[in-house]
Amino acid sequence: MSLFRDDGVVLRTQKLGEADRIITLLTRGHGRVRAVARGVRRTKSKFGARLEPFSHVDVQFFARGSELVGRGLPLCTQSETIAPYGGGIVTDYARYTAGTAMLETAERFTDHEGEPAVQQYLLLVGALRTLARGEHAPHLVLDAFLLRSLAVNGYAPSFSDCVKCGLPGPNRFFSVSSGGSVCGDCRVPGSVVPSPRTLELLGALLTGDWETADACEPRYVREGSGLVSAYLHWHLERGLRSLRYVEK
Repeated sequence: MSLFRDDGVVLRTQKLGEADRIITLLTRGHGRVRAVARGVRRTKSKFGARLEPFSHVDVQFFARGSELVGRGLPLCTQSETIAPYGGGIVTDYARYTAGTAMLETAERFTDHEGEPAVQQYLLLVGALRTLARGEHAPHLVLDAFLLRSLAVNGYAPSFSDCVKCGLPGPNRFFSVSSGGSVCGDCRVPGSVVPSPRTLELLGALLTGDWETADACEPRYVREGSGLVSAYLHWHLERGLRSLRYVEK
């Protein structure tokens, strides 16, 4: 038997028995972890309130063997709140739906339990903090998170130079299957012709240029969200269920 301690973000919860839950977390040191939290569904449990989706927590696990992820699910024996991001998210529909899509994305990009995914973890913590504080429009925060999640997992799109021949941009066409902007000579079937302002917006979201992103007109924001969704769908091989509820 071994004790482990890590901090993480609660991605989702599932009922187990009459009073327990299975908690899925994205942790700093161990990647995605599922653990059993006993008694957290009882009305008098203060422990359970700390293990709700969007919560950033410091958690202690009790596991069999020398590895946290191994035979059976570990037990979550202690939890301390680092930041209750849910309080600033669940009371607003736009923030809640955007946040839910972020949690689902983080889980989808961490397929293998127990494998560290520090960049994805830090990206999620930063995005939830920004979302909870209301610093930018929720759909912009979501699109920025989706683009950066793709980037840290090796799928960074190009919104300027041609991804095939390297011709300096801006280039007119965009191909989801090719990985971003393409020139006229490298254009492939299925390429679209988005507005140059849309590509400028997506480039700003990817690099963190919030001054440009916040000033963008709604029509370009909507077109950009469609491209992000299509690009994410291509690389995940299926879309996110929660994206359909996100307000645009």
